[in-house]
Amino acid sequence: MDSLSSEELGKLFPIIIAKPNFKWGTIFELEKKNLKRILGQNAIRIEHFGSTAVPNLDAKPTIDILIEIPNNQNIKDKIIEQMTTEGYHYIKRTDCLPAYIMFVKGYTNEGFKGQVYHIHIAEKEHNGLWDRLYFRDFLINNKKTAKQYEQIKRELAEKYKNDREAYTTGKTNFIKRITEKAKEKYS
Repeated sequence: MDSLSSEELGKLFPIIIAKPNFKWGTIFELEKKNLKRILGQNAIRIEHFGSTAVPNLDAKPTIDILIEIPNNQNIKDKIIEQMTTEGYHYIKRTDCLPAYIMFVKGYTNEGFKGQVYHIHIAEKEHNGLWDRLYFRDFLINNKKTAKQYEQIKRELAEKYKNDREAYTTGKTNFIKRITEKAKEKYS
């Protein structure tokens, strides 16, 4: 998978927006137990975020998980080893500085297989990641804004079905604007 171009990845893993699934919360809880087993005390906090964490919202059927860990390079190295041994695919992310750890599960050389997970791992001080909880909470508490976001995602998914980067970029301004609004409200 690592050697595939963005175009090849887009064809293998198209953007799919699904109707809300009441099981997404349960699926998260099961994966959370598994992650606690793997990471032990290094997992300080485990949160479900992204559209599957917002009730009644159409979403890519990907469970997004955010894990807080200690700010310690030895622990980070150990986590990478533990997670890859357990079958998760490691990705070093530099799109949101400082760089952070990400793992995915459910992607194969033949396409999606089983439940797809995106697991983001960083220390508490990594605001770029933890701000995502503000966005989640705002959508949960503001159904009109959540539906606006859903519409944007549907339009982008239709336009960029095989271009994950363009799909994500298309949502960025809306997410930033709502996150700032949420931080003002919830801080």
